[in-house]
Amino acid sequence: MREGIAFLAFTDRGEALAEELAEATGGETARAGRETDLGSWTEAAFREKRALVYVGAVGIAVRAVAPFLRHKAEDPAVLAVDETGHYVIPLLSGHLGGANALARELAAVTGGEAVITTATDLHGVFAVDLWAKKQNMTVRQPERIKTVSAKLLAGQVIRLDCRWKIQGTVPENVRRLQDDSIRERASSDMERTDIDVLVDFRDAVCTGLQLVPRILHLGIGCRRGTGEEALETGLEHFCRERNILPEAIRSAASIDLKRGEEGLLRFCREHDWPIRFYTADELRRAEGHFSGSEFVRSVAGVDNVCERAAVLRSGGKLTETKYAQNGITFALAEEIACFDWSW
Repeated sequence: MREGIAFLAFTDRGEALAEELAEATGGETARAGRETDLGSWTEAAFREKRALVYVGAVGIAVRAVAPFLRHKAEDPAVLAVDETGHYVIPLLSGHLGGANALARELAAVTGGEAVITTATDLHGVFAVDLWAKKQNMTVRQPERIKTVSAKLLAGQVIRLDCRWKIQGTVPENVRRLQDDSIRERASSDMERTDIDVLVDFRDAVCTGLQLVPRILHLGIGCRRGTGEEALETGLEHFCRERNILPEAIRSAASIDLKRGEEGLLRFCREHDWPIRFYTADELRRAEGHFSGSEFVRSVAGVDNVCERAAVLRSGGKLTETKYAQNGITFALAEEIACFDWSW
């Protein structure tokens, strides 16, 4: 997971401004030409940092990042700031990468202007990708963002389906579907062709844009010495069988007996999931109905690990009961989610 902001300057004046901005944002600075190669710096920062800020000409920034561009859903934020601080210009990943928001933050430090060119921002129109980011949802088909935005910019109504509560005032030209009969009819075969935006953590045949809320917590049980590859294979089978999108998982949990399992720890790190370990006594206190195993009780001191751990981690309810394969068990619990309309 990318973290931090990297600033690159080219002149003495630019370096002074970069240091001021880095101090304000907790970033780090470098000076091109002083044992710092522009291309090498860009390649490393593009891979590791959430934002790259070039204190210098826009053209330098554009040429530097061009070889490393992949996809709007993957690229970090890229900005250019002139060395006087008058203009802060987001160049890449304005919404999903947070470049527009960072531009406003940096402009507040320099006393300059954030030069925002994103159409939805300019016209004050609901930005579905920015909304998804703020609500901790993953955009499943980023290429469809422009279709939704184009309809809104043209003054057309978009239809959004979300079964969770959304607080606040519904944005202009956004119609939230409330007809449960429509939802039940469509969910029977998971085909949604009547909507523009679907919020769901299950895999659906959807011609619109699907947003995946990251509200699921994965409970894990495994034999001693289980490797990362076995866990990856098990998760793939589990999600496919239960029709779950793995992007919806935000954390993991298990029993404290697994605290030193390297395969499990690497598996969670690979997915950027923080993992929490519970004692057998804590797991026994989990509320709900769980599938029990006397064998598990004899080994772990509690009749079920994965379901109980998932519920404790989520603070909510069990969504998917125990799945077992090759000595690995998984379960999913859903946190109590409440979204709002701010973006």
